[in-house]
Amino acid sequence: MAVAALLRGAAAGRGSPAWSWRQSWIPKCCSVRGSGLLGGNPKDGAAWTCFRLDERALVRVRGPDAAPFLLGLLTNELPLSGPPTGAAQPSARAAYAHFLNVQGRTLYDVILYGLPESTKEAPGFLLECDSSALDTLQKHLAMYKIRRKVTVEPHPELHVWAVLPCDPQTPEAAPLEERVETTTILTRDPRTVRMGWRLLIQDDGPALVPRGQLGDIQDYHMHRYQQGIPEGICDLPPGMALPLESNLVFMNGVSFTKGCYIGQELTARTHHTGVIRKRLFPVRLEGPLPASGISPGTLVMVTATGQAAGKFRAGQGCVGLALLRSETIKGPLHIKTSESQQVAVTALVPDWWPTAAK
Repeated sequence: MAVAALLRGAAAGRGSPAWSWRQSWIPKCCSVRGSGLLGGNPKDGAAWTCFRLDERALVRVRGPDAAPFLLGLLTNELPLSGPPTGAAQPSARAAYAHFLNVQGRTLYDVILYGLPESTKEAPGFLLECDSSALDTLQKHLAMYKIRRKVTVEPHPELHVWAVLPCDPQTPEAAPLEERVETTTILTRDPRTVRMGWRLLIQDDGPALVPRGQLGDIQDYHMHRYQQGIPEGICDLPPGMALPLESNLVFMNGVSFTKGCYIGQELTARTHHTGVIRKRLFPVRLEGPLPASGISPGTLVMVTATGQAAGKFRAGQGCVGLALLRSETIKGPLHIKTSESQQVAVTALVPDWWPTAAK
């Protein structure tokens, strides 16, 4: 089958659910710069914008013990593996999860994909991770491998792409169909519909996506920050970030009914007490920004009292993420830069979050 056919529209009802991107809270200086992404002016009638994510890498884990091995380390259930049966739900082919340390803090965030060439006797999975953490993730897996019948190795043959609709309000203008093949995996991003689709492929993404165009990677990062999506070790510092404060539940990244895994105790206890005083919020920055941007860990202050509301985590331009005490997000906030200038901070609650979190 020609690869271009993999991304053609399927039968009615197979496209991404409609959603509305609230551009109004993004300052003009922060508007997405790319041509056509998220409500701009698509080139030549483009319907999808494709972003090659070179900062994401793949690890392949396969073997008779692959499933129990990973289940003992991950916060979530595993996606389906093996040849497509036609009965699986679209989201079942990918899953989002964190690896935790024994203290219950996040080490690595991953998106898992079930390999189509897997068998019941020897399942296999691809783990998408931060490329700068590839070596340490492999060492982490090797530490717990012991005598299990499992193979862990990098899988550079496939490239990771994100595919987002050019017009978020009409994503079914050119609906996509999920495909799982040896050299191509196209599936919905398991974290939220706001993040579109994930594509793993050997070839050039935009050339293979009907009505697809190449996007600027900075636009991708601005989009996910606007949606409150952390990704990689800059947003989730290893050994520091707590999974529930990082909104792992909102992003479908944890199961509270699966078996035991490393770091489970603190996560389960926090969930059952229902007390999460801080969260990772998307923020808008207004004011003169340093040329190098806001440094990670910079204090975010409550303007009225001068008390600390939390810390800035990471960002792109004048949007980013900050870990803030929930009771402080409605009041005026600010950051003092190294040049002693004040930058106003506005915390936002994404409209796709559960109602109880708003």
